[in-house]
Amino acid sequence: MKTFLKIIGIIALFILVLLFSLLTGIDRTPYQEMDYYKTWENTITQKEYAGSSTSGDSMKVGWSKVNITPDYATPMAGYGKRKGEHFTAVHDSIFVRTICIDLAGHKQFLISLDMLIVPPSITEIVKNGTQVPFENIYLSATHSHNSIGGWYNTLVGKLFAGKYDPNIEKMVGENVLKSMKAAEMNMMLAKVTYEENIDSMHIYNRLVREKGTIDPEIRSIKFVGAQDSIILTTYAAHSTILDAATMELSRDYPGVLVDQLEGSGYAFASFMAGAVGSMGPVQVGDTDFEQVENQGINVKNEVISIPEKTELFGKQEILKSFYATLPLRKPSPKVTPTIAMRPWVFNWLFGDYPPFLKSMRIGNILLVGMPCDFSGELMKDLDNYAAKNGLQLIVTSFNGAYAGYITADQYFDMDNYETVTMNWYGPENGAYFSEAIRNIVDEMK
Repeated sequence: MKTFLKIIGIIALFILVLLFSLLTGIDRTPYQEMDYYKTWENTITQKEYAGSSTSGDSMKVGWSKVNITPDYATPMAGYGKRKGEHFTAVHDSIFVRTICIDLAGHKQFLISLDMLIVPPSITEIVKNGTQVPFENIYLSATHSHNSIGGWYNTLVGKLFAGKYDPNIEKMVGENVLKSMKAAEMNMMLAKVTYEENIDSMHIYNRLVREKGTIDPEIRSIKFVGAQDSIILTTYAAHSTILDAATMELSRDYPGVLVDQLEGSGYAFASFMAGAVGSMGPVQVGDTDFEQVENQGINVKNEVISIPEKTELFGKQEILKSFYATLPLRKPSPKVTPTIAMRPWVFNWLFGDYPPFLKSMRIGNILLVGMPCDFSGELMKDLDNYAAKNGLQLIVTSFNGAYAGYITADQYFDMDNYETVTMNWYGPENGAYFSEAIRNIVDEMK
């Protein structure tokens, strides 16, 4: 009996030691007191970031789209419950869409992928495959949960995107580079216009419902030439109309939206996911694909209606860029609302890709690319801050790095998918990321 109890004691001690090595409490030190915040302050005050700036009176714009639909069935990315299953059919093809802006010989690129995110590994392929400085390449995704997977060679990557396939990484990366070259070959003189439409009918707060706020603005950039016009549109409603049971490859509602815009007179349309954190689409229709069609058409109708806000910029155009690593707390993804994994466990499960911030200013339009699902609840104050500094702010998610969900800080202790499973870097990141955006506004104004 004594021997049995001794063995039980040893096993219990082993389990405790194992749990201690894997798990920890959540560090709640105010972010302004943390070393990572001081590093960010130094980055801004000492201007230790990459960027460019030019001005001129003859902006040129080019565009291209390249099909990235694989010629064989691949895993689908977006829902862990699919367990890496391959798509069974192609409902609609997926693309990379690129806009090239040339001002006084200075070129910058706006690139959107019909994918869940822009995987960091593909970001590296793009960064290393062109002579264009990375600060002049602005990446985002449509965030379709029914697009290709197989692109992330980590344990968690395999959970959300299926079995790793290096050919998918290579194919997508090479086609992004191809789209950049093609966009440079199709240039026109153009004027840039900012338009904003309000669509509160087709978006809701999926985190706290009516207790929270939404980000109803459809923010668009129009490039108008003598013969053609093109448009880049952003909206905060998640591309999650298609659920985990739908195994057909699809762009979800952003695909319908851009197709509808191109059918409404635009020579080219592109979509980037906005501040999609906590924001869901209102689903109208009897089937998934009927709901997708309705959402895309409804958003299109708002885009082509008379805008609530419009700004046409003058002869003197401005083109700027910004790129900086974003220091964060040590990673501590939650296991429960109060217990988290240790940083080494995170790096083993998720990989180690430092997050960064990107920004591009076109005229008085300021795009800020975030490495996360950035919450739409944080947008109102940021919009107001940018407006006071003479800028129209567009925040997009999935900039080529990924740091999980960034939600409003009052929800940090909520037991929810966004605030537990997808919260990886501790408390107060709503405030910290928002401050970083305000810093970028100050630098780019």
